[in-house]
Amino acid sequence: MSVLAETLLGDGRALRIVEPAAADAEAICALIREAFGNRPVVDPPPPALSETPEGVTAALAGGFGVLALVDDQPAGIVIVSVDGPMAGIHRVSVRPQHQRQGIASALVEVAIELLTVRGVSGVELVAREEFPQVVTWWRRHGFVEVARDGTSLTLARQLPVRLAAPTAEDTQAIGRRLARVLRAGDVVIASGDLGAGKTTLTQGIGAGLQVAGSIISPTFVLSRVHPSTVGGPALVHVDAYRLGSAAELEDLDLDLWLDDSITLVEWGSGVAEGLAEDYLEVDIRRTLDPADDTRWIFLTPIGERWTAVRAELEAL
Repeated sequence: MSVLAETLLGDGRALRIVEPAAADAEAICALIREAFGNRPVVDPPPPALSETPEGVTAALAGGFGVLALVDDQPAGIVIVSVDGPMAGIHRVSVRPQHQRQGIASALVEVAIELLTVRGVSGVELVAREEFPQVVTWWRRHGFVEVARDGTSLTLARQLPVRLAAPTAEDTQAIGRRLARVLRAGDVVIASGDLGAGKTTLTQGIGAGLQVAGSIISPTFVLSRVHPSTVGGPALVHVDAYRLGSAAELEDLDLDLWLDDSITLVEWGSGVAEGLAEDYLEVDIRRTLDPADDTRWIFLTPIGERWTAVRAELEAL
């Protein structure tokens, strides 16, 4: 099995996420049946309850799987189908004893990263209206309803555009090019580890927008407003690192600036999504090689405004 990710659960046990092989089909089939059998009974019953090893083998051959192992035992599975620029997520299953430990989120995150590397632009799935908690869970992961057939909802989301920045100068250059796409009222939510390059990217955006003032991390003042020197929108630079909730973000009175400015919130994931229905997610990551300074910049368009300019993001 190819190991895709490793982390620790809250109880200290190791979680490994791997890409399964056809030989794992029987164990995966048992896992799917156990997970779906633990849900409330609905009519008609989900097809997953009748899953077979042969069906799993065929699904893996037509796409790929992402398997979670806890103590080297199968704990969760996601099966992905790929059809050109679109992908489908199927059979999201976590064994009852391993639920509410973040395993499903980890599986979906890895699946989306694999699809992003493949250049897939969107992904969708079908959820049952009878399971509102499941629908809410998917909405929290950026999925929105795009179709409905009876009680079956089709949920979809755009996948990130992935850009490579080998140096800090490259990160700033991407920011300058991104500035050409930005307009008044836009919200950008940036995430990434300390030193990943969030402020460096923002400096590039500021240069592209031709705003006044040096752009540095606003950690100790929480936000700074950089007015345009050429009559364009101001850049409102916010650092949400020390904020614990969206309510604390509201105390900054950003709504006074939202319509006429471009608002960029560092450390904004999980806090700033309520600022606008449409926003651009930016996630900056280092490579695993400490000798490699390359940053990977993932741009995820959320909402019609950003979906409409995806081609421009891909051209950055």
